Amino acid sequence: MALPPTPITSPTRRRFLRSSGALIALPALESIGFRAFAAAQAPIPSKRMVFLGFGWGVTNETWFPDKAKTGADWELPDGLKPLARHREDITIVQGCSNRFSNEAHWGSTFWLTGANRYAEPGQSFHNSISADQVAAAHFGGDTRFASIQLNSPDVQNSGHGPGLSMAWDSRGKPMAGLENPVAAFHRLFSDETMPLSERQAMLAQKRSVLDAVREDAKRVQQGLTKADTDKLDEYFQSIRDIEVRLGKDEQWLSVPKAKPGISEPKPGLAGREEIKVMYDLIVAALQTESTRVITYRQPVGTLLQSLDLKVAPHDMSHYTPGDRMAASQKRDTVQSELLAGLIDKLKATKEADGRSLFDSTCLAYGSNIRTIHYLDNCPTLLTGGAAGIKLGQHIVLPKDTPLCNVWLTLLNGMGIDTERHGDSSGVVTALQG
Repeated sequence: MALPPTPITSPTRRRFLRSSGALIALPALESIGFRAFAAAQAPIPSKRMVFLGFGWGVTNETWFPDKAKTGADWELPDGLKPLARHREDITIVQGCSNRFSNEAHWGSTFWLTGANRYAEPGQSFHNSISADQVAAAHFGGDTRFASIQLNSPDVQNSGHGPGLSMAWDSRGKPMAGLENPVAAFHRLFSDETMPLSERQAMLAQKRSVLDAVREDAKRVQQGLTKADTDKLDEYFQSIRDIEVRLGKDEQWLSVPKAKPGISEPKPGLAGREEIKVMYDLIVAALQTESTRVITYRQPVGTLLQSLDLKVAPHDMSHYTPGDRMAASQKRDTVQSELLAGLIDKLKATKEADGRSLFDSTCLAYGSNIRTIHYLDNCPTLLTGGAAGIKLGQHIVLPKDTPLCNVWLTLLNGMGIDTERHGDSSGVVTALQG
């Protein structure tokens, strides 16, 4: 007796027509479930992490939600109104600060580290690893760039403080950043014009120089004081860091860079347009898997200029009712508009499995400064689905909760198994999904 035919609606395998040795595949038909089947076979999207920091804080009276309304029962204040369409996908956290912070002009130096600048005896400045670099050590092995640091040339007028970017390595040393959209575009997406053989020779030469330098340093190790020994150990660590970077360059030497869906930015962008294009580059970098970890130390001074606001950024931070406060509020509104546009793009960009880039990204936005140079209640906005945190929430934590508790919660939510970060005292359970 003949077996009954398998129903054509089965989504578990492609159907084939067989005749005289030929094998012809039927097309993938969405109506019989091949879309779901393809999605089930697609790789799970990688997790990404983005930190966006700005100086000089926010307008206290109009940026923070009412502390009496928490959980899902909260209202967007005027400074966040442009984010209304994303209200269910953002969470505002109040009550956090870095307890060692004492510099009212340093909006990002310790924002991601929570370090004590006086932790090293005899030194007036010390920092530790930033949260993004903890993530880069976990996610950066499979991408061309372990992390990307974006900057603006307007650092001095933007209230950021010491550092070459917002990123600090495992030794608490500053990591260089890309100063403008054009530099960022070429670093991420422009292919090398130098022939492969010449680039290989250049890397070999760099390794040879490192070997020679290491041997020279070893010859002076004997009889050093403890202070000199510590300096030499730090020197050796620097050499090891360079070797790691050279290894990364060699790994990707013959692999062409990804092609983004955007054109090279125009030179000379500043303020609002600079931020907008940098946000486009962030999406392109994440979408092409060029990197999975990005920080952006955003401009404030040129942003005010691009909005035709004549108030100096430092004076604006000392606002009182009048022109200075109006400038501060305008700055907040435009920053929120730009952030809303970035979230739009993350949601519109689809992954291989059909989910959006927003779902696989964790994004933190804020500053180490609250307002008028106050360092408590750091403005903190979180969004994206990668860390599994509760979104659409307003969370008010006890005063002076370590901001690093938030970073620790995000890192753990991203699958990074670490017990503490900076001055953290534990995770924020109210954030955990």
